[in-house]
Amino acid sequence: MSEITVFTAAKIHTMNLPLPNATAVAVRDGMIIEVGTLETLRPWLEAYPHRIDDRFLGKILLPGFIDPHLHPSMAAILLPMHFITAMEWRLPDRVVPPVRGHNAYFNRLKEIESSLSDPLEPLMTWGYHQIWHGRMNRASLNAISTERPIVVWQRSYHEIIANDAALTWMDLDAEELARHPQIDVDDGRFFESGKAIATSAMSNYLLAPERFIHGLKLTKKAVHAGGHTTIADLTGGLFDNEEEWQALSDILDTDDTPFRVQMIPAGNRKAEGIGTEEDALKWVKTRVERNTDRLFYRDHVKLFADGGFFAELMQVQEPGFIDGHHGEWLMPPEFFESLARTFWNAGYKIHVHCTGDLGVELALDVLEKLQWERPRVNHRFTIEHFGLSTPEQVRRIADLGALVSCNIYYVHELGDAYWKNSIGYERASQMSRLGTLAHYNVTTALHSDFTMAPAQPLYSAWVAVNRLSANGEILAPTERISLNAALQAITINAAYVLGMEHEIGSIRAGKKADFTVLEADPFEIPVKELKDIPILGTVFEGTPYENVQSL
Repeated sequence: MSEITVFTAAKIHTMNLPLPNATAVAVRDGMIIEVGTLETLRPWLEAYPHRIDDRFLGKILLPGFIDPHLHPSMAAILLPMHFITAMEWRLPDRVVPPVRGHNAYFNRLKEIESSLSDPLEPLMTWGYHQIWHGRMNRASLNAISTERPIVVWQRSYHEIIANDAALTWMDLDAEELARHPQIDVDDGRFFESGKAIATSAMSNYLLAPERFIHGLKLTKKAVHAGGHTTIADLTGGLFDNEEEWQALSDILDTDDTPFRVQMIPAGNRKAEGIGTEEDALKWVKTRVERNTDRLFYRDHVKLFADGGFFAELMQVQEPGFIDGHHGEWLMPPEFFESLARTFWNAGYKIHVHCTGDLGVELALDVLEKLQWERPRVNHRFTIEHFGLSTPEQVRRIADLGALVSCNIYYVHELGDAYWKNSIGYERASQMSRLGTLAHYNVTTALHSDFTMAPAQPLYSAWVAVNRLSANGEILAPTERISLNAALQAITINAAYVLGMEHEIGSIRAGKKADFTVLEADPFEIPVKELKDIPILGTVFEGTPYENVQSL
């Protein structure tokens, strides 16, 4: 039998209600034997060989942080790009200063183009948003270069803009593009399903082994630096090909990876076009054949309602957007319902990408119908993102027994911008409403959707308890939640959303020995300083991993 290791700390916040605080935790073979004090652990220590590891003496331990909605492959594609963003970004290999204003954005893009030595090397940039950077289109990019392919990836992952050279490089059929409802050829704009066509055309470049593996290594550093010990990939493989899975396995399924990845596949694969809902179900069921200790599928599936929140393509109830434009559906509502029924009846836990309040309404209408047809308890139907909603919808979420996994970062980056440019103050200030969810006792997790938000759970928790916009406005203070609730949302509640609450998310006997090590106690500092607490490292299944990368 292996030796017991006892980690001691100034304080251990267990996120376990019966025993919320401790100073020592005993670990054997990657599992927690008992948590408490050296005195209360004495029966174990007298019975078995053990050692005291005091490397965390004076530090704070929490359960290993969990991000229940993050995209390793998407991040691997975007991180090697040139970032031009309205907010500062701290990445594993650089700090990106903020750029705002049309001229500033255009000049930065020209500066990058001029710095490239190969005149035919594609220029890929991420972070553009019309509210901060003005209008960009095919003609704007042609003014920078007509020879070099230039692709501007919008701040969401849901939209790109390409110049003439990029369209030629993609080698797409012009007549087919002209017929597609989510492609504007004149502007060089591809969005939602149209963007998928462009992405597929660029896949040889985006997934080139050297480039993609470099991006995955950067993602791995970012995930560890954020203090994660578990993340979930909410498309369960973005491209769904063997090359992608091999790269994920080579980089993330290794002994030096201090976190695990639950893969949650997109259920619409194998069902769009010539496939059927049953084809999709059969395909999802085969995913578990790939499972390893660090990369694994379970009984979860992801479906999609409306479009991207950063792209302003969410479906919004009246009075709609100020400028009168409309959102987009990622699945036709009738197809969403049919596909949801297939997975519901098969017992799957369904996660639904919903960004606008009309998207939430569709998801709840379908859930209510499914509950009527075939009632299920503890079904874990989860609303993902939860950008815009109404208080009445929250009450209905509670009534239907659904969960919420929320991107609270929307409040910080988009609160001011959407107030003044998109949907007005009332709805913008109340986006990602957490206080109402807490009032109705809806189990809620926080996620990053990285790179839609930094892969830093303490940053998400900071937004949740402060609701400070980028300009320092407190937006809808009644929608703030307590510090304890925010920490639950990145630990035990996130584990619950993933169906892993019996294994991770709190520090108690019988769970995996996953801890996040903090320099300061979140409960002993002003909440406005929460995001700045240094993360010193993690313990993953009993093995310490020092954080050598501070973002």
